[in-house]
Amino acid sequence: MDKIENGRVENTGVCSTPTANGGEDVYSCKGSDASSADHLVIMVHGILGSASDWKFAAEQFVRMLPDKVFVHCSEKNMAALTLDGVDVMGERLSEEVLDVIKRKPDMRKISFVAHSVGGLVARYAIGRLYRPPSKGNPEFSSTNSNAEESKATIAGLEPINFITFATPHLGSRGNKQVPFLFGVPAFEKAAGLFIHWIFRRTGRHLFLTDHVEGKPPLLKRLVEDDGDCHFMSALQAFKRRVAYSNVGYDHIVGWRTSSIRRHNELPKWEDSINEKYPHIVYEERCKACDGEQCDSVLVEDDGLDEIEGEMVTGLSRVSWEKVDVSFHSSRMRFAAHSVIQVKYHYMHTEGADVIQHMIDHFLL
Repeated sequence: MDKIENGRVENTGVCSTPTANGGEDVYSCKGSDASSADHLVIMVHGILGSASDWKFAAEQFVRMLPDKVFVHCSEKNMAALTLDGVDVMGERLSEEVLDVIKRKPDMRKISFVAHSVGGLVARYAIGRLYRPPSKGNPEFSSTNSNAEESKATIAGLEPINFITFATPHLGSRGNKQVPFLFGVPAFEKAAGLFIHWIFRRTGRHLFLTDHVEGKPPLLKRLVEDDGDCHFMSALQAFKRRVAYSNVGYDHIVGWRTSSIRRHNELPKWEDSINEKYPHIVYEERCKACDGEQCDSVLVEDDGLDEIEGEMVTGLSRVSWEKVDVSFHSSRMRFAAHSVIQVKYHYMHTEGADVIQHMIDHFLL
């Protein structure tokens, strides 16, 4: 049974402290472990979500790496605030990360783990927090005086892992990107016209219908450095980038957009034979391609429109580890979008092996 003391919840060696705005810090209850942890893991939920969505994964992180990680489950974009737009949420998240670092000045490294639209929010936030290689960075020198000055940082910390789960990296427009629309072109076109009535600015961003002052849609701008937002430089600064994707039964985010692939790049997969990770059905390490290689890729009739093709090309300029997941034989397969992150442990326990896979491969 959980023990509550002075607002701190203790669960078999894992402590959690609610933060002022509904977030949660998760760390080892053992003082020596907590004091040695120098790797900040920021966990970002999806649309209409909350900090508790990552509760299971956060506790597993600390349970397995008690002296290595300090986990913060994001609080600034919960519930209806997720409808304010990827950019607004990204600004809030970047401010939140800075606040956490001020509270935890001993942090030296940083990683992000994000679900669904939270992956886009995290990509925006790191673009705001990116600091290029330079000697002497007065803004963050007091926060991390031992940071390697010759390398780029995220808020003064060394960027290590950037991990997304079922994130619509290419948006949600057309081409079966939102499976519950059944791939019917008329439904997909209509969704782009009224989605903002339900999901407001966030819906416009996901369906690429935002055009401000002649600028390209926000998701297109996320695959380049845009003014003082160094989106791609920040993404490239991480030692590894990982995209976990549902190959089917995810009725919110399609396989192609979450795995950053063209139609003809979707792999043929078979049932897993790995007892430890029974729902991992395919793994692929994609090397970064340079500008000429990316631009020379020609794909006949792959169904992508020009903007989506440019987003695939842009994101392919950095390396990715792509992990494909299938819950096709699961009793909760129709909730795959939530099972992949174990949103509710009592319902989505079948996704625990995916979380285990993430932690086992987490770079420290």
